[in-house]
Amino acid sequence: MGIFDRLTGKKPEKSQTMGEERAVPRHIAVIMDGNGRWAKKRGLPRKAGHKVGAETFRTIATYCKDIGVQYFTVYAFSTENWKRPQDEVDALMNLFRTYLREAAETMVKRGVAVRVLGDLSVLPADIRQQIDEVHALADTLGEQAATASLCINYGGRDEIKNAVRALAREVREGRLEPDAITEDSISAHLYTAHMPDPDLIIRPSGEVRTSNFLLWQSAYSEYYFTDVLWPDFSTRDMDAAIDNFNQRSRRFGGV
Repeated sequence: MGIFDRLTGKKPEKSQTMGEERAVPRHIAVIMDGNGRWAKKRGLPRKAGHKVGAETFRTIATYCKDIGVQYFTVYAFSTENWKRPQDEVDALMNLFRTYLREAAETMVKRGVAVRVLGDLSVLPADIRQQIDEVHALADTLGEQAATASLCINYGGRDEIKNAVRALAREVREGRLEPDAITEDSISAHLYTAHMPDPDLIIRPSGEVRTSNFLLWQSAYSEYYFTDVLWPDFSTRDMDAAIDNFNQRSRRFGGV
């Protein structure tokens, strides 16, 4: 019995719509929220919620691949999360240490390449080493593999700032004219340069805000909000989000 089973007393549900022919977004992103509240409701430490949330990530990421979603991106640890109590930050770092490589090895067997996005330079050296190993595993699947990305030490404003700095260096070095800077050249300097912008962004837990997540990339994303806490988020909840998405008309500023 795994972490999910021990803490929740149940196993992830299978979707009743699995295998049905329907359109799915090419790129789905999730603001993983509600781990702490999930644990508090059960009288457990917050780190227990993060553990179950990590298992939910693996379940949902693999399910997305199975139904045809090419890119699945989650907000795992923001640039602002360093402000949390030190014991919680330490617990999250330890979770990355114990879970990241193991999850990547499991998921690559299902054809899911795991990537980590964000300013990784400030992470502990051993975690950065694990991330390198995870990326090496992902590379074995090739560029066309379904990709699950964890955003760690990520902030949308910080990402844009770093992209602007990189472009400014190119201008200073004479490799780029200021008037040649385009939306595409900015996108090419973001952490997500290798993937399309998200079609659908999901926020569980009842909060209704973007929280500095994929600010540039979400210009025309559809948002879906739900009261379900992330550790309880099931494949049926993902189906509900996709069905809602498919009912919308995306005009991208047109008529």
